[in-house]
Amino acid sequence: MTDTPLRNTLYDTEEIQQKDNHFIHPWEIPSTIGNNKRTVITEGDGIYVRDSDGNKLIDAPAGMWCVNIGHNRQEMANAISEQVMRLSYATPWAMTNAPASILADELAKKSPGDLNNVAFVTCGSTAVDTAVRFMHYYNNALGRPTKKRIISRAMAYHGSTYVGGTLCGKPLDRHNMDFAEGMCHQISCPNPHDRKEEQTVEEFCAEKVMELEDAILELSPENVGMFIAEPVLASGGVIVPPDGYLKKCKDVCDKYDVLFVADEVVTAFGRLGHWFASEDVFGVIPDMITTAKGLTSGYIPMGALLISDRLINQLKETEGGDNCFSNGYTYSGHPVAAAAALKSMEIIEREGLLDNARIVGEYFQKRLRELLDIPMVTEVRGTGLMGAVECLNSGTTTGDMRDVAYDIGARIDKHCQQLGLIVRPLVSMCIMSPPLTITKDQIDEMISILREGIERTQAEIIAEGIWTPK
Repeated sequence: MTDTPLRNTLYDTEEIQQKDNHFIHPWEIPSTIGNNKRTVITEGDGIYVRDSDGNKLIDAPAGMWCVNIGHNRQEMANAISEQVMRLSYATPWAMTNAPASILADELAKKSPGDLNNVAFVTCGSTAVDTAVRFMHYYNNALGRPTKKRIISRAMAYHGSTYVGGTLCGKPLDRHNMDFAEGMCHQISCPNPHDRKEEQTVEEFCAEKVMELEDAILELSPENVGMFIAEPVLASGGVIVPPDGYLKKCKDVCDKYDVLFVADEVVTAFGRLGHWFASEDVFGVIPDMITTAKGLTSGYIPMGALLISDRLINQLKETEGGDNCFSNGYTYSGHPVAAAAALKSMEIIEREGLLDNARIVGEYFQKRLRELLDIPMVTEVRGTGLMGAVECLNSGTTTGDMRDVAYDIGARIDKHCQQLGLIVRPLVSMCIMSPPLTITKDQIDEMISILREGIERTQAEIIAEGIWTPK
């Protein structure tokens, strides 16, 4: 990829920041409204963005795990514009449109196993909602009205709708929020780093799989309808489960007739070097897959739920299957979004970005692990083009460790932005998921800046007397 100069169109940063305080952002803290001064992103090109002061920054999170083909693709603009001028909208209820139908066929071709049925939605959260509603509908049609409980995991993220939020397992996402009581049962996070000191990874894996089976038996198989799992727990901190964990979980689900739903909102469309990670990376063919983000590379909002032929065929054979699956959205299968998805997939295929993600992803993981020589870095996790650097989970402090850890990611991000890099700060972590177009040289640049940002932060908190290395 060539790095063409970004246009230098400047905005009045202070004016935009003032107007921005009318915008309630995701995960907004009310006490800060009116005083926020967020970085204003104005332009993008390839793996880079530019802020309103003209600073050029590497977009290490690829927006929010989503800009897989990079910013500023003229082909994408053309495809979107042409579809707008041809057909801007068509009802998905009694009619169809060509882009959505073609996209459904393409997804069926690229999906693992028999996941050949596509319900289009608006985002990852509504994909998860649709999976839950389909599970309810499916078990009602099969005459199993109690088989509705869902099992998810601690540190999981499955969206911010009422249902999706109920399935989430991140403690910080649950403050002051209400959830559907009795819908979800959570088991522990399968982070191998958390295993007991004397425990092998294989023993830890077996323990976590047994925990799933024990939960199904405790709740009763006649009550458990679904287990939902991100192949890699993304927003929970890029937590990669032990080898074989997901396959063994699928075996447990099959044993008790529990639907296995892979939440691939982040991992699909090249993030791990494949169209879908479930089978190619983790050896699992799920019953359903949720996806979004990389589906359109973030250019237009869209999501999808993929459902297996097995489930659809079972419904066809039941009397209850004659009742409609009354779920969908005004923008399901939106023709403009579908055209964007088709063009994004074409670019990924034509430019060999899946291969590139596998090659540079391995290099990215190698370079990330080099940061472990910094005293403040306590763990590096990742796979493919997903990475997390965790800081300050050990050492001594003169104050409240939780307060220090909560602030550390934001401190690192601030220093990195001054140096030309955006990372996603998440409590004590820095999370990265760069576009699939990134090169090894650009990874070197990214890691070099990240190292400097971490080291500056380390020096800063030592000087402030709030942390001392062991």
